[in-house]
Amino acid sequence: RRRLTPDHVFKSAAEMRALFADLPEAVDNTLAIARRCAYFPEFVNPILPPFKTEGGRSEKDELRVQSEAGLEERLETIVFTPEMDEAARAAAAKPYRDRLEFELGVIQEMGFAGYFLIVADFIKWAKAEGIPVGPGRGSGAGSLVAYALTITDLDPIRFGLLFERFLNPERVSMPDFDVDFCQERRDEVIGYVQRRYGSEQVAQIITFGTLQARAALRDVGRVLEMPYGQVDRLCKMVPADPANPVTLAEAVAGEPRFAEAREAEPVVGRLLDIAMKLEGLYRHASTHAAGIVIGDRPLQELVPLYRDPRSDLPVTQFNMKWVEQAGLVKFDFLGLKTLTVIEKAVEHVRKRGIDIDISALPLEDEKTFAMLARGETVGVFQVESQGMRRALVGMKADRFEDIIALVALYRPGPMDNIPTYNRRKHGEERPDYLHELLEPILKETYGVIIYQEQVMQIAQTLSGYSLGEADLLRRAMGKKIKSEMDAQRARFVDGAVERGVKKSDAVMVFDLVAKFASYGFNKSHAAAYALVAYQTAYLKANYPVEFLAASMTLDMGNTDKLNEFRLEADRLGIDVVAPDINRSGGIFEVVDGRIVYALSALKGVGGQVVEHIVAVRGDRPFADVSDFAARIDPRIVTRRAMECLVQAGAFDLLVPERAIVFESIGKILAAASERVQRQDSGVGDLFGEVDEVKVTLQPAEPWTPAERLQREFLAIGAYLTAHPLDDYGELIESRGGVSWKTFAEQVRRDHLRAGLLGATIVQKQERRTRSGGRMGILTLSDPSGQFEATVYQEKLVEWRDLLEPGTSFLLRVSGEYEQETEDIRVRVLSIEPLEAAAARTGGTLRIFVDDMDPVPHVAKRLEGDGEGIVRFVCLLRKTAREVEIELPGRYRVTAAVAGAVKAVPGVVHIENAPR
Repeated sequence: RRRLTPDHVFKSAAEMRALFADLPEAVDNTLAIARRCAYFPEFVNPILPPFKTEGGRSEKDELRVQSEAGLEERLETIVFTPEMDEAARAAAAKPYRDRLEFELGVIQEMGFAGYFLIVADFIKWAKAEGIPVGPGRGSGAGSLVAYALTITDLDPIRFGLLFERFLNPERVSMPDFDVDFCQERRDEVIGYVQRRYGSEQVAQIITFGTLQARAALRDVGRVLEMPYGQVDRLCKMVPADPANPVTLAEAVAGEPRFAEAREAEPVVGRLLDIAMKLEGLYRHASTHAAGIVIGDRPLQELVPLYRDPRSDLPVTQFNMKWVEQAGLVKFDFLGLKTLTVIEKAVEHVRKRGIDIDISALPLEDEKTFAMLARGETVGVFQVESQGMRRALVGMKADRFEDIIALVALYRPGPMDNIPTYNRRKHGEERPDYLHELLEPILKETYGVIIYQEQVMQIAQTLSGYSLGEADLLRRAMGKKIKSEMDAQRARFVDGAVERGVKKSDAVMVFDLVAKFASYGFNKSHAAAYALVAYQTAYLKANYPVEFLAASMTLDMGNTDKLNEFRLEADRLGIDVVAPDINRSGGIFEVVDGRIVYALSALKGVGGQVVEHIVAVRGDRPFADVSDFAARIDPRIVTRRAMECLVQAGAFDLLVPERAIVFESIGKILAAASERVQRQDSGVGDLFGEVDEVKVTLQPAEPWTPAERLQREFLAIGAYLTAHPLDDYGELIESRGGVSWKTFAEQVRRDHLRAGLLGATIVQKQERRTRSGGRMGILTLSDPSGQFEATVYQEKLVEWRDLLEPGTSFLLRVSGEYEQETEDIRVRVLSIEPLEAAAARTGGTLRIFVDDMDPVPHVAKRLEGDGEGIVRFVCLLRKTAREVEIELPGRYRVTAAVAGAVKAVPGVVHIENAPR
């Protein structure tokens, strides 16, 4: 070894050669090692496992046999009718059979028969096993062969979908089917593929997460210990457009506020300098969300592998780009939650004795389109956002093609054409088809070029392109490479002139098509996803209870979505029943037209607890808390789980007063523990069975309505049985207050607005501002929804002691609409406690009692310094008379006081409680 001093660590190649003159191979080996560490796989033609066929047929022959048989089955349902004779049937089937023959020729010529058979095989297996499979996604929906093989479920001829958009013989590339499966059963399909081809021949694909602009800022900000709010504001200055991501340097150059922030605080400059150096570096290794590769031999013979501790499958060490370069073919197995929602909704409907074939729904259902035209799309796939709802209301969609158009149009850029589409649809503006030859192509979209397929058809019709050439034109227009565009322009114009089109018209059409093509959408993908959107809309319009129950089950971990679905159920007049220890289970159930809240959705109640309760309950409901203690295992049903169940109301039908059960939790669990110990020891009770249990409930002071609701909120994440503002509705309205839903609609319309809201605080957080001060982030709730509002430092200091979860206020707020994110930023300008406001309004509180014994206890709960009147009404049952006594003085007659009084034993009824 040679000792190197710090001054000589970095030497030139010549210096190193001189230093190791007596051992030149040492220097040579450093280069050999470097070359080995920089290995890149050579390009290998696609490698697929052989597909085993019946009777020893070749893959080409097998594909033809399956495709022709599959098409005939499809024709029986989509084309043929009982009254057709053989000639009519042949004529109707001719476009399909001709298209199938063409596609088979291309597929077989390009050598992709095996690929189609492999994909069809695992999809058919999944469908046979009852695993929901999507109707298709991406350009694969344009293939009739795929439709015949049941890979897709959308008729490409009916909807004008082009095969060449998927597979183009003039642009050789592997076909790529992205297949959606029910997210809960996707792994079963992958397991089948492992068994079918061998576990050593199937693997996931590695991905490397890189530091993007925002992520680099956040990571460096944490290291520099900068306030979260400050870093968050800087991150939001970086445009968030996944389709056109910008670098941090580009964002800084285009946003003057970065320079201002750098000048205000030196640490911002350091943050930006470090983040720019780190941007683009690998951050972590993970696995591709959907990609699976299948080899024709053990994959370790083809690519290096590694074991991800989070997965049972091996993972390739090459990423998606290089794994394909090495010859492996990627198959996408995607999990789509919506398919699971559909399946669970269909299962709920089946319990009513109604079977729904989701793949054969009528696409002209009036109830579905009426609901969409009203914008009532909570839970409907693809069209849930506020912007989509407004677009649907404006469009008044009344045909499936409108949904396809909206899915394609609702993106930055193309969405500017939505008003034009709507005006032309409603006859307010005349469609412009650019040229009379193009009317058949553009008639469906009222002259608006929306789809990439329309660009291809225009080139074919006007200029004589083959659809393969037209696909190359579409790609060239999308990339806008000048040399390619100039060549295509000449080809397009010359071809049009040859067909009798004026040159000026041809140039005009080319320029317009080029403009639209840059953001044209793949119609095959839009149509496939529009079908899923329609299926969810159909279920919601026709079976809303079952659909919402399924939707709530799949968003069980998202409190905001659960609350949104519950509010939608309220709007539709559907009862959402509080969780019940005797009816609730692991999912949201439908019982007698009502949705029963799932125990699994409660905070602090894990899946193991729910499974245990459901298992020991079986078909025999719990008779009382003693019966409950006699059956549960306290090692599974812990005190925390019990507290959550009680506060959520799960025991209400056994014991209406939650406070009593809550105070008795210790006794219940102790009794259960004693029973388990006796069972484990095999010692029986002298006077009874081993599992006989008797729990004497602990007396307890009843919770006030406000406390009951606050505890319910903590357990469920929402106010379910009532809302703290229910008693203040008239007061809020009399002061000019509106609901959050109404205010939000006003802000979206006006973009900036002030208003008065009644709201209850459900959560409060404090964060640092850019200047180092504090600001409050309030999560607020009213009967129409939940929202966030900001309180800045000066007001936060003044109000901090008042702003506690569970308290209700009249809030003067300002709201600002951010169109890009569709968020509404709310700032609190002033607050007034609703209790204080109610106390000043007066009112009369009549308290009905059986005798005068409760009066002293009630008096302790009354508060003076108000404007209200308090009267006792004593019911003299023997004489069937009432005696009414008014207390001297004036009192605070508020909802909180009324609730406290109502909880006093002996109080029968309360009238005229403040509202």
